[in-house]
Amino acid sequence: MRRAVARWQTWWTRLFVLAVLAAVLLPVPRPWGLVVAVVAFLLSLVRPPATTLDPVELDPPLRGRWVVVNGPGTAVPSHGVKAYGQAYAVDVLQPAHDAPTSVGWGLRARRPQTYPSFGEPVLAMAAGVVVRAHDSQRDHGARDTWPLLVWMMTAEGFLRDLAGVGRILGNHVVVRHDDGAYATYAHLRRGSVTVAEGERVAAGQRLAEVGNTGNTSEPHLHVQVTDRARPTAAAGVPMRWRGLAADGECDARWSTGKRRPTALPDFPENGQVLVLG
Repeated sequence: MRRAVARWQTWWTRLFVLAVLAAVLLPVPRPWGLVVAVVAFLLSLVRPPATTLDPVELDPPLRGRWVVVNGPGTAVPSHGVKAYGQAYAVDVLQPAHDAPTSVGWGLRARRPQTYPSFGEPVLAMAAGVVVRAHDSQRDHGARDTWPLLVWMMTAEGFLRDLAGVGRILGNHVVVRHDDGAYATYAHLRRGSVTVAEGERVAAGQRLAEVGNTGNTSEPHLHVQVTDRARPTAAAGVPMRWRGLAADGECDARWSTGKRRPTALPDFPENGQVLVLG
């Protein structure tokens, strides 16, 4: 029942907004409008039950030196919420030695092409069949100043929630692995997807390129494994990457302190620099 309710999360959010607007703007009995709004809001908070799938061991989706950001090696849920199957999701990006050490106050967004992660190949973590492949959304500018970050975390994020999970993930590919788990690769570069829905892919096969689409502050890869293809109905599945090599470096910009009690003990911590390949 929880999964059936959760799969309509976007529509519960839309109903909540419509009910509030109706209660405020239309000549309807205010109590009824508020009741509908409260019920819709509560339903939008329902999440699927925990998965019954075992943790999976996979090849890393990138090659070279990458920094772990918002990963399950520091805390679970790694992104602060379990919505959209993100409990064990991880963001990764390349170290930028010329990155600013502080967040500015300007309104001009940095072009995604200026980030080292942009355009890097994204590889399949395991063999499987592509069940979803989208790459028509444009790559937007970075949200790299306080005004732009506040915009992304408030109005822009809310509008993306209303538009649907596709606008949150941006361009993305979903692959169903042979063990029944689903891998989602998100925020991909516009026009870079090289596979089609229904196509079988091998582990290590190129799927797309890192981009800056959807709900993202700068170019990076968001990757997660779930027990369903539809993110709103999915629960996160823990994953491990084979062949990880830490070079001992920690990127202080992305470090968030010590591991929390909920963290996956065998996954790298936030800020840790890895050599993938």
